[in-house]
Amino acid sequence: MPQTITDDLFYELALTLIPGVGPQLTRQLMSYGGSAKNVLLMPPGRLRRIPGVGPKAVTALTGAERATALSRAEKDLRQAEKEGVEILFYTSKRYPHRLKLIPDAPVILYYQGPADLNAPKVVALVGTRQATDYGREQTERIVRGLLPHQPLVVSGLAYGIDIIAHRAALQEGLPTVGVMATGLDRIYPPAHRKTAEKMREVGGLLTEFPFGTPPDRYNFPARNRIIAGLADGTVVVEAAIKGGALITAELALSYDRDVLAVPGNLGALTSEGCNALIKNNKAALYAEPKDLEELLNWDAALHQSGKFKPAPAYAPDDFTADEFALITVLAGADGREAQMDDLAWKAQLAIHAVAALLLGLEFRGVVRALPGKKFALV
Repeated sequence: MPQTITDDLFYELALTLIPGVGPQLTRQLMSYGGSAKNVLLMPPGRLRRIPGVGPKAVTALTGAERATALSRAEKDLRQAEKEGVEILFYTSKRYPHRLKLIPDAPVILYYQGPADLNAPKVVALVGTRQATDYGREQTERIVRGLLPHQPLVVSGLAYGIDIIAHRAALQEGLPTVGVMATGLDRIYPPAHRKTAEKMREVGGLLTEFPFGTPPDRYNFPARNRIIAGLADGTVVVEAAIKGGALITAELALSYDRDVLAVPGNLGALTSEGCNALIKNNKAALYAEPKDLEELLNWDAALHQSGKFKPAPAYAPDDFTADEFALITVLAGADGREAQMDDLAWKAQLAIHAVAALLLGLEFRGVVRALPGKKFALV
């Protein structure tokens, strides 16, 4: 959908383009400033009083680097508007709810495509770049098994299992999103451009990196956390004992997301990683669609929503971005209840703000307070 370019978005994008101001510092600044505009117009004296803001950050936020970032933001917004790219700051209602729950979520995303990043069901398929015929067959079989659920299929657009998963999803008519380690204007690898163009039309391309970012090797591990964070569960199809697919699986586990792995022949290098995940009880064995359906609660009795999607009674447009972030966390909580500190951490909000927001939601009959400073959806 076309994005409205606002004053807020301009300053939010500029804040993310200032060197040395990473995701954690951005959230800290936002919690004190209230908005990106307030942060970027804040005098040096006030910035110095914010915990975690050192001399270098103050200089960057008030000097030439800020001016450069503002100019770059204006240019990038024009390019985004021209190319139909949606820019999502972490406070946006359209920012992926599942991704916002991970502690190292990116503060900015660039997205191009019609697929819903907050689809009721999302699954990631990952694996080795050196995929075998067995890996190809298993990936295509898994995608066919997903058809009754019509999920969003996420992968990394890389050689091997990733591109096989994307192409199989397109073939079966399922929406698929490729998470990139480059800017949206730098398709990598170039050999996958045709598939990427098709995904732009019926699926999507997603990255945290601004226009012009090349395929630097350090970007790929960062890309993997977005793949893991976007999905209800990750399926590793083929993987060596070391590599990006295993990194994605470990990240998914650290985010308390489910992982499945397809077993392979003993001694096959491309199956060593999958077999090790299963052996070490880090992944459930995937043999048939039922394995995934049961693990992710995608059976008929629980088909109404994905693991982290809020109950249908709560619509994003009825709440502020921060209120809906808390509702999202509560909807995904075990037993639908959580402590205030845990809510603040998972929703990436200041604790004092969470207390006020919960009180407001309680007055509206959305949230109820429980013993032990716990809260739950009504």
